Amino acid sequence: MPNLIKKKRFFRKLFARTLQLIVRTKSLNQQFSGPLNSVVILVQEKLGDSILLTPLLGNLRVHFPDLEIHLVCFSKASTDFFSNDSNVTAIHQAKKGFHQYFRKVLCRKFDLLFNTKDSPSTHFLLQTALIRARFKVGHQNPYHEGLFNHLLPIEYHTQMALKNCALLSLLCIKTTLEECIPYLPSAPVSSAITSCIEKYSSELFVGLNISAGSPMRYWTEEKWACLIASFSDIGFMIFSAPNDSLVKQRLEKHSNVMATPPTANIYEVGLLVKHLRLLITPDTSLVHVASCYSIPVIGLYTAAPQDLSRFAPYLVEFELITSSTSRVSDIEVESVASVVRKKLRQLSEIDLMKPSAGKTIRHQLVLSENTEPLQTR
Repeated sequence: MPNLIKKKRFFRKLFARTLQLIVRTKSLNQQFSGPLNSVVILVQEKLGDSILLTPLLGNLRVHFPDLEIHLVCFSKASTDFFSNDSNVTAIHQAKKGFHQYFRKVLCRKFDLLFNTKDSPSTHFLLQTALIRARFKVGHQNPYHEGLFNHLLPIEYHTQMALKNCALLSLLCIKTTLEECIPYLPSAPVSSAITSCIEKYSSELFVGLNISAGSPMRYWTEEKWACLIASFSDIGFMIFSAPNDSLVKQRLEKHSNVMATPPTANIYEVGLLVKHLRLLITPDTSLVHVASCYSIPVIGLYTAAPQDLSRFAPYLVEFELITSSTSRVSDIEVESVASVVRKKLRQLSEIDLMKPSAGKTIRHQLVLSENTEPLQTR
């Protein structure tokens, strides 16, 4: 597997260098000028990437109400995610329906193209070269030089929501950190989810997301069960991908776990996340769903610098627990339980300084007075 990854990286770089030789070299770091009536944005493949692109779309719509915003998607996940986004004019699938893609994208000219990848990508660079746009913008990278009119000089480890919103500065738009908070586009909601939300509307829970994007990022079922048992007076809510539904059902047999119906889309997941006091999750898209609703996060991460910086929770209180190995499963239960106790105590102290929100916190922790204060980021 490491050799395969190396080969793919080598091919991407070779392809980028070849394009740099073939494509007419553009003057570096030109400034955008002229009318802005249409923009085409190349969307990254994963669901979390799509969530972190939404602040850019929202700000573009606010500042340019009549702007045509076209998205070129490379995966079903990103296509489905944006299918109901009112900020988007049209979605185009680069790897599907070539004739329609040729007619609606390649046969027209846009005012602005934005490639969201900050490293060389074969598909993204190919579409950057093929799509006609008066002005092309990408992120600063040696393999991007000469292919764009402007490269955004944003530090690599900057949070991705901010990296996407860096395009706005080129358009002379100033934004605050709060204006770069992501959102979830609306989607259909089942009657089962609606009933569940109504049933638990007066309570707040601690959410446990048991699913992850790769085996290396999973915590074990046994450790989730042990964590639940360690907090018998806290109400938990379990989140999982469809392929982990049986594990979810087994964990929901604990008396302090509230059973929830399966969710059909990320918007339904978000409606449940809104009812959390705290979310505990591996490094997945749910980290960014929590950011949409200002829900504090305890993240279980491997020791990968790019995961800890670029894809950390955005503008919410969070604590990241990193494994000493390349596997999240090697994080000990007590390490997580200790942080949970500290975080709940901290949140309770914050609540005491706020007017009552009319919701019940399903926990009554008695903690030692000498508990260390939680180090938040």
